[in-house]
Amino acid sequence: MAGNRRSVPAANQESAGRRRRRRPKRRIGRWVAFAASVLVLGVAGVGGWAYTHLNGNIKGADLGDALGDNRPKAAAGGQNILVIGSDSRKGLGDAYGKNLTTMQSDTLMLLHTGGDGKWATIVSFPRDSWVQIPACDRGNGSTSTPHHFKVNEAFAIGGTTGDAAKAAACTIKTVEANTQVRIDHFLIMDFRGFTGMVDALGGVEVCPQQAIHDKKAHLDLEAGCQIVKDDKALGYVRARYSIGDGSDIGRIGRQQEFMQSLADRAKSKLYNPTALYGFLNSATKSLTTDPDLAGIDPLYSLASSVKGIATDRISFLTVPNYPRERDVPTDKANVTWQQPAARQLFTALNHDQETTKADLKKATAQLPAPASTVHVTVLNGTGTQGAALKVAEQLRALGFQITATGNAPTRVSKTTLTYAHGQSEQARAVAGHLPGVTPTLSEQSAPATVTLTIGPDMPAIDG
Repeated sequence: MAGNRRSVPAANQESAGRRRRRRPKRRIGRWVAFAASVLVLGVAGVGGWAYTHLNGNIKGADLGDALGDNRPKAAAGGQNILVIGSDSRKGLGDAYGKNLTTMQSDTLMLLHTGGDGKWATIVSFPRDSWVQIPACDRGNGSTSTPHHFKVNEAFAIGGTTGDAAKAAACTIKTVEANTQVRIDHFLIMDFRGFTGMVDALGGVEVCPQQAIHDKKAHLDLEAGCQIVKDDKALGYVRARYSIGDGSDIGRIGRQQEFMQSLADRAKSKLYNPTALYGFLNSATKSLTTDPDLAGIDPLYSLASSVKGIATDRISFLTVPNYPRERDVPTDKANVTWQQPAARQLFTALNHDQETTKADLKKATAQLPAPASTVHVTVLNGTGTQGAALKVAEQLRALGFQITATGNAPTRVSKTTLTYAHGQSEQARAVAGHLPGVTPTLSEQSAPATVTLTIGPDMPAIDG
């Protein structure tokens, strides 16, 4: 926009960058609204022939029965769209990411549009989230074993043979298993689209206040405002270790800033057919969706439904999390979802209830006691052999210290969590992973430990 240049600050910087981060809803609102308008105006501007070509660029991937029958129930209203940013470099030669041997996902977001059409929530998943990866079809005749790892590994497991449908299926299964939110649609955008869109517009302006030299992102930038494109643009949004606190959380914020700058740049090119066509051609070539979204019309319909939402009713959130090192001191590379705040967020989506940043801030105001400092006794009150040992292993994997396991004196009809005086915070930490279980003070509880007695209603453990 002439006369009103927008720059992109590096993460965690002062002054202008800090002021911008106070308005995330407005930025995201304008970006979503722009996405809808540029799609329809752009196609109209370059002609009917372009509509057919661009429409044909979008690939549909049918998941078939890959998700199985054991899925969460549909939300009470609205719809859930999983957006996956793929690290695939197909078509880019060896210029970037030449050492990748599998499909990778770099960005993962969940868009929930409210059933009344008046609000939307966009939830980002840190790619370092330590989650349960369910068994997935690798596409080569084998099935992966359920295990814990970073959430973005699911895309690589399903995409072992380069099949986008299986990569999407494993990612959806993983998100559904860990959130209990049913995914209605998915959309994958790979980096061919990103670099093509940026280059078609002649680049995007960024304004790092300090020089950036990041070997892993193949990026060398001097301080100050400059136009980046090609590998430099890709490196800027992927850079992590050399900017701010080096976390994936910081990179999420920087990617949001960059997308807004990209949107502003594209908006200024709305009446430049060559630039606009290049932008749209790259964007649509990079898209893979479920069959119901595979076309300009359904994508425009989706974007239009969000375009009409007031900017202050679009919340861009990140799954509540903290360094897993708090719970497992040896893990310095991953993050744990903060419970019960994360579960409350996903439950709200399932009930089609709006969650704002203020709501999330309140829910995460107090971190739970580190699991490594919590001692738990697990008792089996079900009569089912091995139940206590199974639960104890799950809690141990979360970092809790298991003091003892055994059988309860009698069978119980309900799962209970009791604690002695001085152990309320420790009990709350355990309860955060047990949906529906409320800790209670008990004079009979052993000192310095929390006692979990398993009943037939023992819930699945979050995390």
